[in-house]
Amino acid sequence: WLPVLQQLRGGSKAVTRHWKAMHFQRQKLLALTEFLPPRPAVPPRCLPRHSPQGHQEDGYARVLRRQVQETLHGSRMVAVCQYNSLPDEDVAMLRHYLRKHNIHVKFVLNEIIRPVVAQSKFRNLLPLFVCRNILLVSPEAPAREMLRVLRGVPQVNLLGACIDDTILSRQGVESFARLPSLEQSQGQTVAALSLLPSQTCSLLQQGPAHLTALLDEHIRQLQGTEGTTEPPQG
Repeated sequence: WLPVLQQLRGGSKAVTRHWKAMHFQRQKLLALTEFLPPRPAVPPRCLPRHSPQGHQEDGYARVLRRQVQETLHGSRMVAVCQYNSLPDEDVAMLRHYLRKHNIHVKFVLNEIIRPVVAQSKFRNLLPLFVCRNILLVSPEAPAREMLRVLRGVPQVNLLGACIDDTILSRQGVESFARLPSLEQSQGQTVAALSLLPSQTCSLLQQGPAHLTALLDEHIRQLQGTEGTTEPPQG
């Protein structure tokens, strides 16, 4: 019986090794054929968070949006700038120099101003609000003075502006700043308009004046001829 038991024991070990190998092969096959869902194009953490249904807007946010609406409504010039970190004394100095030209600095959050801009005539400026921004607003249009002040503050970069309901890039603002003032433009227009009537008047008077001169000369010639003619003999 001993040889038979040893043969059976050896066969059982072979069967065990065979089943283990089959088990590993099955695990590999299941791992290769496992379904993996495709990854989203945009990670979920980068998508905007939707507020839950029934969530009421913060009252402070409504007040800020109302202030932004009033500021935009009463401004002829609205400039959007990229703002980098500045010491407090430099910010105070920037405000001081800009306030001399009736330009006011407004620090606003993108989540506050973007909904307001999207529903206003400034909606084309919406792509500029992607980082930390500040607004330079004025009831006038002192573009030349604004550029002169920003030239000394490299931490504040002008991205674009809306002047007199016209969207302008930085190059457009620079071109606008090189235009003459309103008083100079009005003076040039008045001079150009007054030049045409004066030229027309001179052209209209030139013909009669020339004709009058010719007639006067003809009369003088006739009078000279009559004075030199000898009287007839009786």
